[in-house]
Amino acid sequence: MPSYDTLVEALNDLQARGYVHDFNLEKDRIYCTQLKMHYRPKEFTIQEVHRFEGMSDPDDNSVVYAIETSNHDKGTLVDAYGTYAESVSDELLAKLKAGYQ
Repeated sequence: MPSYDTLVEALNDLQARGYVHDFNLEKDRIYCTQLKMHYRPKEFTIQEVHRFEGMSDPDDNSVVYAIETSNHDKGTLVDAYGTYAESVSDELLAKLKAGYQ
């Protein structure tokens, strides 16, 4: 798996490798605005996870997930560490945490 120094570097390379869609978290699923599609945890896999820590602010941490859906659509989901913990379903949280392992 590639290693990146910055979030922008990761996003640019992932896009060049076909991860062209943007996914957003919802309560129990992810959503792609370009495709106007929702995906439940069973309908996507996390192919890669890349973590980034802010140099000057420890609270400035982010993670990018490279996702492929059951329809073979590829994209990225960017989030801050732990911000989803209280706002998503247990099933979605388990899926995201599994991506780290």
